[in-house]
Amino acid sequence: MTDLEGSFVTNVDSLAEHYAKPTERLLKKRLDHVNAVGRAFIAASPFLVLATGSGEGLDCSPKGDRPGFVEVADDGRMLLIPDRRSNNLIDGLRNLVEDACIGLIFFVPGVNETYRVNGRARISTDADLRRRFAVNGKEPATVMVVTVEQAFPHCPKALVRSDLWKAASGARPQGVPPRNQ
Repeated sequence: MTDLEGSFVTNVDSLAEHYAKPTERLLKKRLDHVNAVGRAFIAASPFLVLATGSGEGLDCSPKGDRPGFVEVADDGRMLLIPDRRSNNLIDGLRNLVEDACIGLIFFVPGVNETYRVNGRARISTDADLRRRFAVNGKEPATVMVVTVEQAFPHCPKALVRSDLWKAASGARPQGVPPRNQ
């Protein structure tokens, strides 16, 4: 590998030199709440990636359920996300106890755009809230209550370039090991 030491970016100004400025229209898409477009996207989304961090490190966890499993408050300033039991590692939840910052990216299969929400989350064990998210009689272990600080539709270019949805229409790609290996 070549010597990369002299090529690392060490400040924001030198980083910005390598990119065009975002358009004003794009900057105006960033809202402090989930609007009607975001509400519809989240209602159609059966899958999201949740990003958290703490002094212990970072975590990106997939979360999924039936479309609309995440509820948006009437004013668009709060999301409710049930956390169902799975592998019980609870890395992301553990991070949220230490640092409430959260990032979410919602996906809808076959749609190249995503919807992004950044904010702060707390974890609730409230019995009524957990019952509200019961599926087939099973309540989630907890419910994340996310205060929205920033929300916006995300550019489709990464999903278009990756051809993710086309690739997902066939059998498991050759060379990808099964989960249990």
